[in-house]
Amino acid sequence: MALCLKQVFAKDKTFRPRKRFEPGTQRFELYKKAQASLKSGLDLRTVVRLPPGENIDDWIAVHVVDFFNRINLIYGTMAERCSETSCPVMAGGPRYEYRWQDERQYRRPAKLSAPRYMALLMDWIEGLINDEDVFPTRVGVPFPKNFQQVCTKILTRLFRVFVHVYIHHFDSILSMGAEAHVNTCYKHFYYFIREFSLVDQRELEPLVRPLLPSPTKASLRI
Repeated sequence: MALCLKQVFAKDKTFRPRKRFEPGTQRFELYKKAQASLKSGLDLRTVVRLPPGENIDDWIAVHVVDFFNRINLIYGTMAERCSETSCPVMAGGPRYEYRWQDERQYRRPAKLSAPRYMALLMDWIEGLINDEDVFPTRVGVPFPKNFQQVCTKILTRLFRVFVHVYIHHFDSILSMGAEAHVNTCYKHFYYFIREFSLVDQRELEPLVRPLLPSPTKASLRI
């Protein structure tokens, strides 16, 4: 029997501190609305749709932060099983390898171990969502013109965490009884990015097709 969420994912194992929404803000209210919809049992395809009258950038911002928190928690729980030895390359099986590039240390795509890639990724996302010029929190301050492009890059890289965890650490997910929770998080993420066309279809190929002929992994197909 699968364990409950609190038993599966310990809060002290988050890879990075959780990003929280300030109570009383519009984004906090949107977050509560999104969480209430998730708990209501509605179909995930319906849950991700933009509520009438709401700003799309606010809706995307709330979900980017929430997905960062959730995926951060999933990987934090797996981190001790993902080492320089077990995962010397950030990959999604033999066909997919992900290289890191940023504007500081790695100006050209660099081949890194999975844990190093994850550390840089979470630092990079954390820096963006804490940057008021990118994710403004003050009333009346507009989002930058390239906000959705930034979110596309964040979500594309977060998707790669799912790819790596599912393909290289699925046995650990099963051993913890976390399969149902990780699958739900993945499907929520998938329906959201498809609803707003935020990740290129080519990036989704590693998990859109069945990973292996086994029924358990084939069920990941959306």
